[in-house]
Parts: sequence; structure tokens; C-alpha cells
Amino acid sequence: IFYFIGIRPQARRQKEQQQLIGALKTGDRVVTSSGIHGLIANVKDSTVIVKVADNVKIEMEKSAIASVAKAAE
Repeated sequence: IFYFIGIRPQARRQKEQQQLIGALKTGDRVVTSSGIHGLIANVKDSTVIVKVADNVKIEMEKSAIASVAKAAE
């Protein structure tokens, strides 16, 4: 019973997060786990560069991306 209440939902969330990270691409609007909103300017192996304002770019770990607000088309 504990497996279905605690472990399985956590594993599902972890899998969804990995899929989100794997699908990141230049142009996606994202929200980080700390609440910073920005536009992905470049995707590297384990990091992304997020443009948060004119001439302001932040390099951060892909795992810091909490959600994609709007995917690039």
C-alpha cells in the first residue's frame, strides 16, 4: 500500500521532470525552481543559458528548470 501512496507518485514526478529536461530547446519560455522567468538562449550538455532581461543571461543547471511556460514553435 505504501508503494502506491508514496513511492509510485514520486517516481512518476521524477520521470516527468526528466522528460521536461530532455525536451528543452532554444526559444522555450521557462520558470526556474527559484521563480525566475526567462527564455532559453542556449542548451548545453548539463546546463542551459537563460535570458532574463536585455543583455542579462544566466547559466544554470537543467535540473533548476521547474516548468516550461511556453514551448518554442
